[in-house]
Amino acid sequence: MPHFPLYKSQNLLTENNMHKIISRNNPIPSKDVNYNRRSMLKSVGLGLIGGGFSVVLPSRAEPESPQESTSSRMSYSRFLQYLDEDAVKKVDLFENGTIAIAEISNFATNKVQRVKVQLPGLPQELLRKLKDKNVDFAAHPMEVRPVSVFFDVLGNLAFPLLLLASLFLRGSSMNTPGGPNLPFGLGRTKAKFQIEPNTGVTFNDVAGVDEAKQDFQEIVEFLQSPEKFSSLGARIPKGVLLVGPPGTGKTLLAKAIAGEAGVPFFSLSGSEFIKMFVGVGASRVRDLFNKAKANSPCLVFIDEIDAVGRQRGTGIGGGNDEREQTLNQLLTEMDGFSGDSGVIVIAATNRPEILDLALLRPGRFDRQVVVGLPDVRGREQILKVHSSNKKLDKDVSLSVLAMRTPGFSGADLANLMNEAAILAGRRGKDTITVTDIDDSIDRIVAGMEGTKMTDGKTKTLVAYHEIGHAICAALTPGHDPVQKVTLIPRGQARGLTWFLPSKDPDLVSKHEIFARIVGGLGGRAAEEVVFGEPEVTTGAAGDLQQITQIAKQMVTTYGMSEIGPWSLMDPMVQSSDVVMRMLARNSMSEKLAEDIDKSTKAIIDKAYEIAKTH
Repeated sequence: MPHFPLYKSQNLLTENNMHKIISRNNPIPSKDVNYNRRSMLKSVGLGLIGGGFSVVLPSRAEPESPQESTSSRMSYSRFLQYLDEDAVKKVDLFENGTIAIAEISNFATNKVQRVKVQLPGLPQELLRKLKDKNVDFAAHPMEVRPVSVFFDVLGNLAFPLLLLASLFLRGSSMNTPGGPNLPFGLGRTKAKFQIEPNTGVTFNDVAGVDEAKQDFQEIVEFLQSPEKFSSLGARIPKGVLLVGPPGTGKTLLAKAIAGEAGVPFFSLSGSEFIKMFVGVGASRVRDLFNKAKANSPCLVFIDEIDAVGRQRGTGIGGGNDEREQTLNQLLTEMDGFSGDSGVIVIAATNRPEILDLALLRPGRFDRQVVVGLPDVRGREQILKVHSSNKKLDKDVSLSVLAMRTPGFSGADLANLMNEAAILAGRRGKDTITVTDIDDSIDRIVAGMEGTKMTDGKTKTLVAYHEIGHAICAALTPGHDPVQKVTLIPRGQARGLTWFLPSKDPDLVSKHEIFARIVGGLGGRAAEEVVFGEPEVTTGAAGDLQQITQIAKQMVTTYGMSEIGPWSLMDPMVQSSDVVMRMLARNSMSEKLAEDIDKSTKAIIDKAYEIAKTH
């Protein structure tokens, strides 16, 4: 196979205007003959042009790049085999030691061949073996190609450049007067908008809150026939704040007014204004009211407004910039220089005491409607609404059921009827019976039914304990009548005694409170009388906790003790704000605290003696 010398010229201009062409004779495959011939002619031509003659110096040349040096490839394992046979004479390492150009001697033909080997990195064992075999090896830096470097830099900057360009274009396209200018719709309101609301709820579906329903019916009448009120100089309220415990029907009232008013309706939660970035909430408030004004007259319902309307400057570490900016924007939109916009804001909260005073003033929220827990008549009306689509047994009395559920909200009563229907269906009944409703009440109030106790000392103790409650309640004047005594465990209780309240506990007398303490101590009194003082159990722990709290309230809150009609409890201690409770100081003296403890103990001791007598 013929081989030609490869000449590599270097443009090194000396003072004598001489060019040195450094070359090296290397055997190469035949398919590179044309290329090497062109290189040789080019080198010779450059030498002639530069100085008229050239001097070829046989010396060690700089190795070519792997792409230019050879096209023959060899596996790494075959390379190691040749290395063990001492056939490798020289190794040039490129690309950070991942590519090697090796000169391998062929002892049969007495020729040297250059091959390309892909290395698995640059293991230390390979370097040690090359050194042991006295192989001439050298490492060469990576060849820097401007074009590849340019494309690498461009690839790394492409995504940030595109992102910045999209942010700029979206920001400029949405930078309308008075509108949001935040990218990706961060400043747009998330409120649900309905031109003709179809909530499926009307005022006929709302029961037990007649006063609140009347206020909303006035607003609906004002929207439908405004001339009836405007002729008298009246103006529509700008805002209505619904206040009440959870589950009393605040959101249900908003759905009812949306279904009855027949005007566009926006609904959202207060937490949707508050985001991580400062300014997003204020931008969403502006966008919400811009859309509302464009569709006025309309209704805007903000549920859980305490998330955004909390009093400014409070909390640990000061205020929250994002929340306060959002609140400031809300105050401006509700009653600023813009005047009457035809937008009625309806908001709901169960924590009115933490709302900012500027938000509660007339002109923003003109009305505050209290939606409290329903009374007996209200509970009966609510039960009629939620039982209208259920099959009740003829023995079920909704009036008795309303008396059995004091303190239940509308949501609790709806859940009660649903649980009773599920329980009746599980038992394979065609109608919902009184037993199903009673078991559902027990499940909601006390928890799931547990495993029944087997006969033994524990069951006997629990039986006497619960009978003690029933006897003391029945024999103590002013106590609610006993409705049921059961030994079926529910939740943490091993047994339960149920009472049927004769009225709603709105106003409770001292006589009735003392009767409850006597009834609560009946279980411990029965254990001591029947089994002896050493055999009393821990079953009365919950009873003792409740009656101690009631007795202490008689002394400190209600003024029903020999200390006198004093309010001995700091209002800050009863605040729902954690910070206010932490800052509350104990303003009572040690003598007064001792008198409170003595009065509390005297009330409990007196009630316990009566219970043991019963």
